[in-house]
Amino acid sequence: MKLLFDFFPVVLFFVAYKLYNIYVATAVIIVASIVQVGWSWMSYRRIENMHLITLAFVVVLGGATLMLHDEMFIKWKPTIVNWIFALVFLGSQFIGKKTIVQRLMESQVIVTNEKVWSRLNIGWVTFFILMGAINLYVAYQFSTDTWVNFKLFGMLGLTIVFVILQSMYLMQYIVPEEPQNTEAPEKNSDNG
Repeated sequence: MKLLFDFFPVVLFFVAYKLYNIYVATAVIIVASIVQVGWSWMSYRRIENMHLITLAFVVVLGGATLMLHDEMFIKWKPTIVNWIFALVFLGSQFIGKKTIVQRLMESQVIVTNEKVWSRLNIGWVTFFILMGAINLYVAYQFSTDTWVNFKLFGMLGLTIVFVILQSMYLMQYIVPEEPQNTEAPEKNSDNG
Protein backbone atom coordinates (compact mmCIF):
# COMPACT_ATOMS: atom_id res chain seq x y z
CA MET A 1 0.00 0.00 0.00
CA LYS A 2 2.85 2.37 0.85
CA LEU A 3 4.41 1.82 -2.57
CA LEU A 4 1.12 2.84 -4.21
CA PHE A 5 0.94 5.95 -2.02
CA ASP A 6 4.51 6.82 -3.04
CA PHE A 7 3.59 6.51 -6.73
CA PHE A 8 0.27 8.40 -6.39
CA PRO A 9 1.62 11.66 -7.96
CA VAL A 10 3.26 9.68 -10.79
CA VAL A 11 -0.03 7.93 -11.59
CA LEU A 12 -1.85 11.28 -11.74
CA PHE A 13 0.97 12.67 -13.90
CA PHE A 14 0.49 9.73 -16.28
CA VAL A 15 -3.28 10.21 -16.49
CA ALA A 16 -2.98 13.98 -17.01
CA TYR A 17 -0.38 13.47 -19.72
CA LYS A 18 -2.57 10.95 -21.56
CA LEU A 19 -5.59 13.25 -21.36
CA TYR A 20 -3.83 16.56 -22.06
CA ASN A 21 -0.07 17.13 -22.45
CA ILE A 22 3.25 17.25 -20.60
CA TYR A 23 2.64 20.75 -19.24
CA VAL A 24 -0.75 19.97 -17.71
CA ALA A 25 0.76 16.74 -16.36
CA THR A 26 3.61 18.74 -14.82
CA ALA A 27 1.16 21.08 -13.06
CA VAL A 28 -0.78 18.03 -11.85
CA ILE A 29 2.30 16.33 -10.38
CA ILE A 30 3.22 19.53 -8.54
CA VAL A 31 -0.24 19.75 -6.97
CA ALA A 32 -0.39 15.98 -6.30
CA SER A 33 2.99 16.08 -4.55
CA ILE A 34 1.86 18.98 -2.35
CA VAL A 35 -1.33 17.05 -1.51
CA GLN A 36 0.71 13.90 -0.76
CA VAL A 37 2.97 15.75 1.69
CA GLY A 38 0.00 17.57 3.24
CA TRP A 39 -1.99 14.36 3.69
CA SER A 40 1.00 12.64 5.25
CA TRP A 41 1.43 15.51 7.71
CA MET A 42 -2.26 15.64 8.61
CA SER A 43 -2.53 11.87 9.01
CA TYR A 44 0.72 11.04 10.82
CA ARG A 45 2.15 14.38 11.94
CA ARG A 46 5.32 13.53 10.09
CA ILE A 47 6.58 13.65 6.52
CA GLU A 48 8.96 11.15 4.98
CA ASN A 49 12.23 12.58 3.70
CA MET A 50 11.65 10.93 0.33
CA HIS A 51 8.39 12.84 -0.12
CA LEU A 52 10.00 16.16 0.87
CA ILE A 53 12.94 15.69 -1.49
CA THR A 54 10.62 14.66 -4.31
CA LEU A 55 8.34 17.63 -3.62
CA ALA A 56 11.27 20.06 -3.71
CA PHE A 57 12.48 18.77 -7.07
CA VAL A 58 8.98 18.54 -8.52
CA VAL A 59 8.32 22.17 -7.61
CA VAL A 60 11.71 23.46 -8.83
CA LEU A 61 12.05 21.37 -12.01
CA GLY A 62 8.32 21.30 -12.71
CA GLY A 63 8.19 25.06 -12.24
CA ALA A 64 11.11 25.46 -14.66
CA THR A 65 9.32 23.19 -17.15
CA LEU A 66 6.19 25.35 -16.98
CA MET A 67 7.97 28.72 -16.98
CA LEU A 68 10.46 27.92 -19.75
CA HIS A 69 8.15 25.57 -21.64
CA ASP A 70 10.93 22.94 -21.76
CA GLU A 71 9.95 19.37 -20.85
CA MET A 72 13.55 18.26 -20.20
CA PHE A 73 13.47 19.83 -16.73
CA ILE A 74 10.69 17.53 -15.52
CA LYS A 75 12.35 14.58 -17.28
CA TRP A 76 15.49 15.11 -15.19
CA LYS A 77 13.58 14.98 -11.87
CA PRO A 78 13.58 11.16 -11.45
CA THR A 79 17.31 11.03 -12.19
CA ILE A 80 18.21 13.74 -9.70
CA VAL A 81 16.02 12.24 -6.96
CA ASN A 82 17.43 8.73 -7.54
CA TRP A 83 21.02 9.98 -7.52
CA ILE A 84 20.45 11.96 -4.32
CA PHE A 85 19.12 8.81 -2.66
CA ALA A 86 22.16 6.90 -3.96
CA LEU A 87 24.44 9.48 -2.32
CA VAL A 88 22.52 9.39 0.97
CA PHE A 89 22.51 5.58 1.11
CA LEU A 90 26.20 5.52 0.18
CA GLY A 91 26.99 8.09 2.85
CA SER A 92 25.27 5.91 5.46
CA GLN A 93 27.92 3.25 4.77
CA PHE A 94 30.49 5.58 6.34
CA ILE A 95 28.52 7.86 8.65
CA GLY A 96 26.93 6.42 11.77
CA LYS A 97 26.85 2.88 13.08
CA LYS A 98 24.01 1.62 10.88
CA THR A 99 23.20 1.91 7.19
CA ILE A 100 19.91 3.40 6.13
CA VAL A 101 18.63 -0.03 5.07
CA GLN A 102 19.36 -1.41 8.53
CA ARG A 103 17.64 1.53 10.22
CA LEU A 104 14.57 1.06 8.03
CA MET A 105 14.29 -2.72 8.25
CA GLU A 106 15.85 -4.02 11.46
CA SER A 107 12.69 -3.57 13.52
CA GLN A 108 10.87 -5.95 11.15
CA VAL A 109 13.66 -8.38 10.23
CA ILE A 110 16.30 -10.04 12.38
CA VAL A 111 19.29 -11.29 10.39
CA THR A 112 22.10 -13.66 11.34
CA ASN A 113 24.87 -11.77 9.54
CA GLU A 114 25.41 -8.05 10.13
CA LYS A 115 27.24 -7.68 6.80
CA VAL A 116 23.93 -8.35 5.06
CA TRP A 117 22.78 -4.82 5.91
CA SER A 118 25.82 -3.34 4.19
CA ARG A 119 25.30 -5.51 1.10
CA LEU A 120 21.63 -4.56 0.89
CA ASN A 121 22.51 -0.90 1.29
CA ILE A 122 25.07 -1.09 -1.54
CA GLY A 123 22.41 -2.88 -3.60
CA TRP A 124 20.10 0.10 -3.14
CA VAL A 125 22.90 2.53 -4.03
CA THR A 126 23.49 0.60 -7.25
CA PHE A 127 19.76 0.43 -7.97
CA PHE A 128 19.31 4.20 -7.53
CA ILE A 129 22.30 4.99 -9.76
CA LEU A 130 21.04 2.65 -12.48
CA MET A 131 17.47 3.99 -12.28
CA GLY A 132 18.76 7.54 -12.71
CA ALA A 133 20.89 6.54 -15.69
CA ILE A 134 18.11 4.53 -17.32
CA ASN A 135 15.73 7.47 -16.89
CA LEU A 136 18.14 9.77 -18.73
CA TYR A 137 18.63 7.22 -21.48
CA VAL A 138 14.88 6.92 -22.02
CA ALA A 139 14.38 10.70 -21.77
CA TYR A 140 16.99 11.48 -24.44
CA GLN A 141 16.62 8.48 -26.75
CA PHE A 142 12.85 8.06 -26.92
CA SER A 143 9.73 10.15 -27.35
CA THR A 144 7.96 11.86 -24.46
CA ASP A 145 5.17 9.27 -24.76
CA THR A 146 7.67 6.47 -24.19
CA TRP A 147 9.31 8.35 -21.31
CA VAL A 148 5.95 8.91 -19.56
CA ASN A 149 5.09 5.20 -19.92
CA PHE A 150 8.52 4.27 -18.59
CA LYS A 151 8.18 6.68 -15.68
CA LEU A 152 5.04 4.90 -14.48
CA PHE A 153 5.30 1.30 -15.62
CA GLY A 154 9.03 0.87 -16.09
CA MET A 155 10.19 2.51 -12.89
CA LEU A 156 7.45 0.93 -10.79
CA GLY A 157 8.07 -2.47 -12.36
CA LEU A 158 11.84 -2.28 -11.88
CA THR A 159 11.35 -1.21 -8.26
CA ILE A 160 9.02 -4.13 -7.56
CA VAL A 161 11.43 -6.59 -9.20
CA PHE A 162 14.32 -5.18 -7.17
CA VAL A 163 12.37 -5.42 -3.90
CA ILE A 164 11.45 -9.04 -4.69
CA LEU A 165 15.08 -9.91 -5.48
CA GLN A 166 16.21 -8.16 -2.31
CA SER A 167 13.65 -10.12 -0.29
CA MET A 168 14.81 -13.40 -1.79
CA TYR A 169 18.41 -12.55 -0.88
CA LEU A 170 17.42 -11.46 2.62
CA MET A 171 15.37 -14.58 3.38
CA GLN A 172 18.46 -16.76 3.67
CA TYR A 173 19.72 -14.62 6.57
CA ILE A 174 16.50 -14.08 8.52
CA VAL A 175 16.39 -15.48 12.02
CA PRO A 176 12.97 -17.09 12.57
CA GLU A 177 11.04 -15.81 15.54
CA GLU A 178 10.49 -18.27 18.33
CA PRO A 179 6.83 -19.24 18.66
CA GLN A 180 5.17 -17.77 21.69
CA ASN A 181 3.51 -20.27 24.00
CA THR A 182 -0.01 -19.01 24.61
CA GLU A 183 -1.22 -22.01 26.59
CA ALA A 184 -1.32 -21.90 30.38
CA PRO A 185 1.06 -24.32 32.10
CA GLU A 186 -0.55 -27.67 32.87
CA LYS A 187 -1.57 -28.20 36.47
CA ASN A 188 -0.52 -31.37 38.24
CA SER A 189 -3.64 -33.53 38.61
CA ASP A 190 -2.18 -35.66 41.41
CA ASN A 191 -4.06 -35.04 44.67
CA GLY A 192 -1.95 -36.90 46.78
